[in-house]
Order: sequence, then C-alpha cells, then structure tokens
Amino acid sequence: MGKTAFIFPGQGSQTVGMGKEFAQKDEKVASFFKKADERLGFSLSTIIFEGPQETLTRTENAQPALLTMSIALFEKVKEAGFVPDYVAGHSLGEYSALVAASVLSFEDAVYVVRKRGELMEEAVPAGEGTMAAVLGMDEPLLASIVAKAAKEVAPVQLANLNCPGQIVISGAKQGVEYAAKLAKEQGAKRVIPLEVSGPFHSSLMKPAADRLAQVLNEVRMHDSSIPIISNVTAQPMIKKEEIKEKLIEQLFSPVRWEQSVQTMIELGVDTFVEIGPGKVLSGLVKKINRNVRVYAIHDEVSLATTIAALKEE
Repeated sequence: MGKTAFIFPGQGSQTVGMGKEFAQKDEKVASFFKKADERLGFSLSTIIFEGPQETLTRTENAQPALLTMSIALFEKVKEAGFVPDYVAGHSLGEYSALVAASVLSFEDAVYVVRKRGELMEEAVPAGEGTMAAVLGMDEPLLASIVAKAAKEVAPVQLANLNCPGQIVISGAKQGVEYAAKLAKEQGAKRVIPLEVSGPFHSSLMKPAADRLAQVLNEVRMHDSSIPIISNVTAQPMIKKEEIKEKLIEQLFSPVRWEQSVQTMIELGVDTFVEIGPGKVLSGLVKKINRNVRVYAIHDEVSLATTIAALKEE
C-alpha cells in the first residue's frame, strides 16, 4: 500500500451552518468551536452556525472558521486511528496542516489566522486590488503576460497554480484587468474575476507579511511531527524555523498547489484525503492525476464513509 496525505482547504469553502449538526451530536466536535470562541473572545461559532453569509465570508472570520471546522473533522479521523504520511493545505489550509502536524496548538492557530485575516484586509484599501482565475492557459505563457502587465500598467503576478489549465492571478486592479485582457487575446479559454476582498498572494501583501511575522513571534511553534508540503516551495518542511519563514513568504508568494500534489505523488502518496468544508482540493487533485485515490471529509456522513473505505484499503 502506498502513502497517504491529508490536505486542508483554504478560503472560499466556508458555508453557514457547517458543522452545526455534527457539533450538536458530538462533544469532541463541539469542543473545538468552544475553544475557538474562548481564544478569540467572541462567538465565532454563532457566525459559523447562524451567519449571515457576508459576515462569515469576511476574511478575518472565514479563516478561523475554516480552520476550526477542518481541525474538528481531523480529530475525528485521528480518533479512528489514521495518521498521514504527509500533510498540506491550500493557503489558509496550511495552518490546519500545521495543527495536524503538531507545529501549532489549535488555540494558537485560531488566534494567528484571525490576525492574519485582519492584516490581509488592512494591507490594501478596498477596491484597489483583486484576483482573477485564468482557465486554459499554460503557466509559462501566462507568466510572460503578467510580467508585461506588471511592467506596463501595475503590479500583478501568478498567485495560485492550482492544476493544469487553472491559474489565479493577483495584484492591483488595473494590472489584473490588463493581464486578463492580454490572456484572452492570447488564447485563454476564460478569465473569471474572483469575489475577494484583496490581492492575496501578491507583492501588495508584503506589509501584511511583515506584521504577520510579529504575530508568529507571540506563539510557540514546534518542529513538525509529519512532513508538511510548503505552498511556497512545494517541498517538505519539518523544522519550525523554516516553517515560520515560509508562512511569512506565503502571503506574497504563489501557492504552488499543482507542484505540491506532484511532489507528494513522487514521494509515494497514492491516497489523498481532503479534510474540511467542500471538495475543491479533491477536484484539483483529480485534475492533476487521475490515478490516485481521493476522498473528501466535510461532514458526519462523509467522515463515516471515508473511514470505512480507508479501513478496507
């Protein structure tokens, strides 16, 4: 049997009501929502369970909400006796991976991602930065297009290298719009503007990264118990010093998701288990390699079916 990776979703997968029924039935699940409320000093669980959606979607709420839901589910998988060979997460999801690998305590991670969300919101005035998904274009061509747009108009760069034919660009609004126009002219199938509050994973996030370094100094970090595949390098990390450095760089660097999945496959992973709301990463993994097994745990039912399937392997 090959190796297993647990992967954790990032921002955009949040939905009002996620985890509510499960928390009502299971004390262990409920305990994570309570711990988050206590660490943050307000009722995050009420926002998660009751909404409204626009409040939950705000970056500073969505990030701790997703981490809480992901780790509550992870603990149930761990309780069933499963330990992965590697962990990884998409952007914010990297913090869930850090908790799974014992680098950060859950409470400290919730605190850090709440602060991270606030810093990301504050880094660029509303409306000045944006992101767009470019479909059906190879990375080298798109990289040359964003370099031209950045030079001629305004900062823009590759932000999320998700899977073949799906790359997100990020930067100043004018730079992104010009790069999108050039991409369409040069054969991109579609360019979809994203409903985000800022130019995440672009150079415009550097002020937030500097302040995130200070936040990370407030919490205790440990070497990881399981290798973590870095968003920045797409290579395994174990040492806390490197992990901290890459978390800071992650804010203004591309998320190399396709490369991260390829790295894990090269390291012998043939089973990917997405843990957290939605199935975004499961879909991306299938587009990257159709020969691996992929499971998604996002609620009570999918938890039970996935654990049963993993036991049969």
